[in-house]
Amino acid sequence: MRFEFFPILIKLIDACNDLSVQVHPSDEYALKYEGQYGKTEMWYVVDAEEDAKLVYGLNREVSKEEFAELAKGPELISVLNFVPVKKGDVFFISSGVIHAIGKGLLICEIQQNSNLTYRVYDYDRTDANGNKRPLHVEKAIEVAKLAPEPLISDRTVFFENEDVSVENLATCEYFVVDKIILNGKYTLIPDGSFISVTVVDGEGKIGSLCVKKGTTVFIPADAGETEIEGNLTALSSYVK
Repeated sequence: MRFEFFPILIKLIDACNDLSVQVHPSDEYALKYEGQYGKTEMWYVVDAEEDAKLVYGLNREVSKEEFAELAKGPELISVLNFVPVKKGDVFFISSGVIHAIGKGLLICEIQQNSNLTYRVYDYDRTDANGNKRPLHVEKAIEVAKLAPEPLISDRTVFFENEDVSVENLATCEYFVVDKIILNGKYTLIPDGSFISVTVVDGEGKIGSLCVKKGTTVFIPADAGETEIEGNLTALSSYVK
């Protein structure tokens, strides 16, 4: 395999409050200045409360100087692009895109295996000792796309019949994510990669394992055919 370490992380993020506004550097920048890889990720909205929103990029172009000034306080909110979301929405977040998960969202995040994040704004919150979380505004300005970022909504249906639909949600050099909507049976066949299956709705079985919403099953690359059955929706994550 071409990766130096296991290539992806998969998280379920249950946001009871607005999470901090962040941006991730590219591999090139991160390797040069941090000695580690950057981060590209995607979000699948598992559940969303009414009127839930998230931040995806900016609502207008700004200069580095203006952004630095706005980032000194809550005025930054005025240039963030807040996007209303619903269950089933997908967002691909490449390095450089400013983003934040809003309260009332349950997100399945599939990401490049990296913990490198530059925090831009945290709503002036403090911990029990009155301390604010550290910000990384100077670094963020160096890597952020300071203009509106178009939402990527292209999807490709790979396979569909009366029992199953398999739709590609994201493909990049770090991961591939497909959405499986199943009411019956479907066979997964690894093709040189592991497959990580995360159930985001419904229930059923993967191989001999009973699964339900929130379950993730890891299928090794050499596992051979694995049957999924039930009435469920799942995200299948792998690498090419």
